[in-house]
Amino acid sequence: MIIRKAEYTASAVNRQQYPENSGPEIALAGRSNVGKSSLINKFINRKNLARTGNTPGKTQMLNFYHINDEWFFVDLPGYGYAKVSKDVHSRWGKMMEEYFSTRENLRAVIQVVDIRHKPSSEDQEMQAFLRTRGIPVLVAATKADKIARGQWPKYLKVIAESLNLPDWQMILPFSAESGNGLDDLHKAVEEILTVEEN
Repeated sequence: MIIRKAEYTASAVNRQQYPENSGPEIALAGRSNVGKSSLINKFINRKNLARTGNTPGKTQMLNFYHINDEWFFVDLPGYGYAKVSKDVHSRWGKMMEEYFSTRENLRAVIQVVDIRHKPSSEDQEMQAFLRTRGIPVLVAATKADKIARGQWPKYLKVIAESLNLPDWQMILPFSAESGNGLDDLHKAVEEILTVEEN
């Protein structure tokens, strides 16, 4: 996949603020500080289009990024960060519930997990929620550069078992630092969008 153009277009807290377009969308869901913004930036080969920070919970709205004037990445608020209030957690949950329930443009979700850690209860709940809704999910395990490649299967098996996936090889190891998994991620997204065209 060649990225010719990528731009931030909108931040939304409800459906009235979603971009008015007919382009397909791929959302990114994951815990705060798991590397969703870094994944987006590496995918589009831009350093700072998606804002990254050392403070988890920075993404507090649904952020829409238009790619090649054809489709969108939608960066969802991170979940599972203890230092935000229950009220903020509740708002994030309602935002995501509304998006998943009403957005016809949504084609798939990339669920981002940290390869080094067993998925949290929130990760498990998100996977189950998406599965119940019949929304296709691709699991990307970030920070793969922190683990020796030979050890990847061991960690991916833990993730697969925790998320109730039938095969650990369905999980895509990824590193925004080294670029490991970037080509595979491009191919996976292209396949999602190709299914949409057909």
